[in-house]
Amino acid sequence: MGGTCVNRGCVPSKALLAVSGRMRELQDEHHMKALGLQVAAAGYDRQAVADHANNLASKIRGNLTNSLKAIGVDILTGFGTIVGPQKVKYGKVGFSENVVTAKDIIIATGSVPFVPKGIEIDGKTVITSDHALKLEFVPDWIAIVGSGYIGLEFSDVYTALGSEVTFIEAMDQLMPGFDPEIGKLAQRVLINPRKIDYYTGVFATKITPAKDGKPVTIELIDAKTKEAKDTLEVDAALIATGRAPFTKGLGLNNINVETQRGFVPVDDRMRVIDADGNLVPHVYCIGDANGKLMLAHTASAQGISVIEQLTGKDYVLNHLSIPAACFTHPEISMVGLTEPQAREKAEKEGFEISIAKTSFKANTKALAENEGEGLAKLIYRPDTGEILGVHILGMHAADLIHEASNAIALGTRVQDIKFAVHAHPTLSEVLDELYKSAKVNPHVSKSVSEPVSV
Repeated sequence: MGGTCVNRGCVPSKALLAVSGRMRELQDEHHMKALGLQVAAAGYDRQAVADHANNLASKIRGNLTNSLKAIGVDILTGFGTIVGPQKVKYGKVGFSENVVTAKDIIIATGSVPFVPKGIEIDGKTVITSDHALKLEFVPDWIAIVGSGYIGLEFSDVYTALGSEVTFIEAMDQLMPGFDPEIGKLAQRVLINPRKIDYYTGVFATKITPAKDGKPVTIELIDAKTKEAKDTLEVDAALIATGRAPFTKGLGLNNINVETQRGFVPVDDRMRVIDADGNLVPHVYCIGDANGKLMLAHTASAQGISVIEQLTGKDYVLNHLSIPAACFTHPEISMVGLTEPQAREKAEKEGFEISIAKTSFKANTKALAENEGEGLAKLIYRPDTGEILGVHILGMHAADLIHEASNAIALGTRVQDIKFAVHAHPTLSEVLDELYKSAKVNPHVSKSVSEPVSV
């Protein structure tokens, strides 16, 4: 119960990242001295760290199961297959199968780690995030293939625990999915000062696990020319090249549905679309399996959207209002469009965009914590005040982003939200300053209500 997030994703990884955060604090002698603290050399118990992650996952899984049972949900265990309209069979291998009927069916089968061809996973020295979360050993030198959320977070964990890391990235720059300006700052803060080196613009075409005393070998080629580039020999390799939908064997052919790159096609209300472009009655698909935005809280929000449809209400989820976060130290968060995406949209639709930025260095709370490294960036339309995107790198960025995501979801404009009051001294004032520094054209009307005396 709980899917990828609880068992093999966000939950156990946050437990490991909590450890890496504490280790970084204790290891940063300069930081400690600046706060007037003296700390002896920090160490860790690998098995105890691994147990912390496993115990957290078990606890959350148990809580979810108990909650479902408490509200009367029947839990049927086994592999499910759609056998026809409103009909599902389920069961375990080697046992007889059962068939159940339902008024509506929601596909929520999630995803699995994507492993490119030529990479041999042994679960010990060549691993995916599923294996890494068990923390069965901490290698002296680990190569991480892919520099997105998963790769970045594990680099934070491994370097805090003493490993050297080498990133292998197919794109020309690290963290290609991030806003470029945030990506550059992240490289300066999260990569350059640590025991991390990297290759960009290369593919790992073959990775062979360690065996008979030989190390893990990684063959690299140029991503463009396909010429041999280098061969690495490391203690371990983590494959963090994204995730693939888990949709095989669901019986989608029985309802005339064809996946697209493995994803189940849906409309904006999560209704499944068949091979002829028609909606399949009573069948919905949420989460990683539909590929709209592969985040746990996206799946939850899509599920709520479906339930709204089933109870006779119409609700369409705005995926541009869904925040994302990378729980490194410091954290990175974002919502909406990156600057290049916003500029492309502006050029296509014929409007201008503006950029506002604020630094954590000017924030009292951040300075009190001696954590002034950070940036918040707002991308908006100066003609209307519409918020197109917000990107944050800094202390507790993952918590700060929600004010911006809620503003986008509710259609709140810059000229409205700049009047919101933030407690002092708090990190939220980083966003307060960000909104106040934005310059919306003076002819744009304000929609803030008149103050009421109480």
